[in-house]
Amino acid sequence: MAPDPVPTTVPASTELLQPRYFTWEEVAQHSEPEKESWLVIDRKVYNISEFRRRHPGGHRVLNHYAGQDATDPFMAFHINKDLVRKHMKCLLIGELAPEQPSFEPTKNKALTDEFRELRATVERMGLLKANHLFFLLYLLHILLLDVAAWLILWIFGTSLVPFSLCAVLLCTVQAQAGWLQHDFGHLSVFSTSTWNHLLHHFVIGHLKHHAKPNCFGKDPDIKMHPLFFALGKVLSVELGKQKKKHMPYNHQHKYFFLIGPPALLPFYFQWYIFYFVFQRKKWVDLAWMLSFYVRFFFTYMPLLGLKGLLGLLFLVRFLESMWFVWVTQMNHIPMHIDRDQNVDWVSTQLQATCNVDQSAFNDWFSGHLNFQIEHHLFPTMPRHNYHKVAPLVQSLCTKYGIKYKSKPLLSAFADIVYSLKESGQLWLEAYLHQ
Repeated sequence: MAPDPVPTTVPASTELLQPRYFTWEEVAQHSEPEKESWLVIDRKVYNISEFRRRHPGGHRVLNHYAGQDATDPFMAFHINKDLVRKHMKCLLIGELAPEQPSFEPTKNKALTDEFRELRATVERMGLLKANHLFFLLYLLHILLLDVAAWLILWIFGTSLVPFSLCAVLLCTVQAQAGWLQHDFGHLSVFSTSTWNHLLHHFVIGHLKHHAKPNCFGKDPDIKMHPLFFALGKVLSVELGKQKKKHMPYNHQHKYFFLIGPPALLPFYFQWYIFYFVFQRKKWVDLAWMLSFYVRFFFTYMPLLGLKGLLGLLFLVRFLESMWFVWVTQMNHIPMHIDRDQNVDWVSTQLQATCNVDQSAFNDWFSGHLNFQIEHHLFPTMPRHNYHKVAPLVQSLCTKYGIKYKSKPLLSAFADIVYSLKESGQLWLEAYLHQ
């Protein structure tokens, strides 16, 4: 369920001599994060109470599955599963009783079985292995854009048109580099030998999002409910019935443009990154982050002066913020948002996630996050293989009557606004009439 732990020696005395048997009801009673917590993987019951604080993926993602079956997220998030199982022996307290089913009543057994067969097929096809040439060429195109941005100012001067074009190119560099970091977070930090400290905090947050997408209280990406936005048809009505009004939610589709994309990267995001590394005393990370600003200063200061330099930096961050927010929210905000219903892995991901139609531009613009469904079902799959597994996922959805949503890019953007407007209106009706 998280990056593979650093290998430790497990005393033989910790292994079970005689297995204890449990029922699903007994497991479900150990779901409180503040108390003793259990979870199930491949019918084996593990006590995660002491381990969760040492869990490389953070304690919260384990808490998400406390009292539940965690087999599928375990399979999805770990690369070297055999090694992880070896070091889980010290947590093993028993297994499900023989008469107990392998699945909880809330989960679709047939769908889960077939998805696990699909995952085994994907592994045999080698679709979880990265093509290093793809990422090398991707990095090269980022570097070329970076050089082109500087050359524009050097050759054409610092008037409005070349200045704006330079900002757009640098924004593109930052956005594409962000998607590349996203890839490294999934393809590297989930292995046993590599841990990218700079991305550690944000990968953990993304891991929690993947584990329970659009689940209120578990997905950090919807923490803006109810402080700023009323999200989802269920939660917005619930908020209205409780007579809560933190914001004028019936106008949230309008003020989203004011407090959403524009503010994220220029202010909050940049400040929070530095705050985090200072708090955790990540001095190497701090030096790496500062190196960007040092390089930016010495590259553009001679051309722009201090005021022009600060203006360029702010404009780039502003544009990057708009790009980042719209791309990351188009796949989830319009989808089902509710509390955790403990449904099966496939249903959990599909009800909270949609795709954007494939095209060369959409693939590039979104960093292949237009294949959000495949990205969620197979979080360690390299992005260049999403289009290969997509037809298999669509076939599975068709067989089990699950809606596989894919839409044009502009429609996906518009649906963010439409969904905010709809949930805001639902909140208002419940607030006034209940």
